[in-house]
Amino acid sequence: MNVNIQTVRFTADVKLVDYVNKKLQKLNTFHDRIIKVDVYLKLDNVVHNIKDKIAEIRVQIPRYQFFVKSSSKSFEESFDNALESLVNQVKRKKEKQAA
Repeated sequence: MNVNIQTVRFTADVKLVDYVNKKLQKLNTFHDRIIKVDVYLKLDNVVHNIKDKIAEIRVQIPRYQFFVKSSSKSFEESFDNALESLVNQVKRKKEKQAA
């Protein structure tokens, strides 16, 4: 599984990158043929003082691609929400293939 983490409009600290990598390792338990994972962490460019933090995850398996996007006040929360949604999509796809 090839993992690519990109940040937009900020530089991620080591703690955040480690957090994302650790969580992504769990994806292998849900699907064994994951080719590539792209994670985009962005600061929402809004006029408000409190900027939302957006996490986008794109997962590629043979002949299929999953994409989820989530935003909240922290990158960890955004990433966790996106990952949870992604896991549900992967599980549904795997169940359809098995049936």
